[in-house]
This record gives sequence, C-alpha cells and structure tokens, in this order.
Amino acid sequence: MVETLKFPRQSPDKYAIKVDLLSKHFRIPKERKQTTYDHLVSLLPGRETLYDDFWALKDVSFSVQKGETFGVIGANGSGKSTLLKILAGVLYPDFGTVQVQGKIAPFLELGVGFQPDLTARENIYLYGSIMGLSKKSIAVRYDEILEFSDLKRFEHMRLKNFSSGMTVRLAFATAIQTDPDILLVDEVFAVGDEAFQRKCTEKIEEIKGAGKTIIYVSHALESVRELCSRCLALDHGTIQSLGETDVVIADYLAISASGSRI
Repeated sequence: MVETLKFPRQSPDKYAIKVDLLSKHFRIPKERKQTTYDHLVSLLPGRETLYDDFWALKDVSFSVQKGETFGVIGANGSGKSTLLKILAGVLYPDFGTVQVQGKIAPFLELGVGFQPDLTARENIYLYGSIMGLSKKSIAVRYDEILEFSDLKRFEHMRLKNFSSGMTVRLAFATAIQTDPDILLVDEVFAVGDEAFQRKCTEKIEEIKGAGKTIIYVSHALESVRELCSRCLALDHGTIQSLGETDVVIADYLAISASGSRI
C-alpha cells in the first residue's frame, strides 16, 4: 500500500519524517526497440521478457525528528536521489508509506524551471513562484537573493549567458527564501567555487540553528560528520547501516574497503 501523508505544522508528533518499508523499482529495457512493430511483437505471448526489474529502494525504514539534521550516504546508484525524490513528492513509491510533517523545500536539481532566454531578474520571479513564493514575497526578498548569489551586476543579463556555477548560485539563493520546515539537500555543496560553498555551509548552519529539519545527501563524508547527528548508509537500495553518524561512516568505509555488503 502506498500512502503519502502530510500533517499540519501544529501536530504534536515529534517526527518530521517517517518512512516505513519503502520500495521503488524501475523497468530497464534489455534491448532497444527501433519501431512500433518491434514493440508490439515484444508483447506477444511466449516472447522473452525484454525488461529487467531494478529495485532502486527495497524495504527502507527510518524516521527523522523535528529539528534534526539527518545524513544519507552511499555509492553512486545506491538509491540516495530516489529516496529524496520520493520524500519531495517528485516520485511515488511502489510499496511502503511516507509520512511528512511540514513544508518541504527540495534542493535536488537546482535551476529546474529556469528559462535561458529570460534575465536573472525574470528568472528569480519565475523560480520563486515555482518554489511557492508570492510575487510580493519575492519583491521583499529580491535584493537579498542577489546579494547572496553575488549576481547584482548581472541581474539584467539573460540566463543563457550565465555559467553553470552562476545559475546554481541564483537558484540556491532563491530557494532558501521559501522558509521551509524541512530541507532536502542533494550535493548542493559540490557546485560553485569555494566562497559559494562556504556561504552554503553557513546558511545551512543558520537554518539548522533555527530548528529546521534537514535531510543532507553527500559524498563529502566530513561535511556529513560535521552537520549530521545521525546518518543512513544505503547500498543497492537497501539499508547498509543506520545510527550515529560516526558509527555509520565507519561501517560504510569498512564495507567499501572490503568490497562486501551487509
């Protein structure tokens, strides 16, 4: 049974997120079908199955308390991004339940929704509205967005002339103005220069200090160790280790070094 629940902010429940036996799979074609005829023939009885079932997540369960910064680590393809997309409501699970309490801001694919032929100013208003801000709220925050992104001099330049780093800076600076209860952060510190990464870290610390809940996905284990009190390690869609951050990172490194799996 799939059940995604959203509770009001005043709920007495101490948990911001509860995930129970979450599973998600995708069908991967074994061969490329060139024509509609090839596709129809593949559906005939007796034909060999032309798809493999890939389980991106399998029976994953955990909970995150309100105000907690919770880390998710794992190798590429372990299911981290799929998990965040389900929490954000971008994907739906095949099995299991997800309970989310509060407003979510997903920093997953920053800049999705930007229009290259529009200026930075126009994209701030567009992206802000996509993130749930009213036109009036964006106007109040506009100068702060440009100051944080350090793009004031480029506000009237079309986005297609921006570098990828400038685009991400603009997207992040706009997204953090949504005042969410829960932040889903996927490798945002991997982009931009060192100065911007430092700004991001300071902003996340500020948000953390305000008692917000953060789910932080990263390959940068030291930043996970610094920011997160507890952590989850995924391996091929299943839980490898779950608990205090230092213990989980130690388990993850030991298992990675040995080449074995739990």
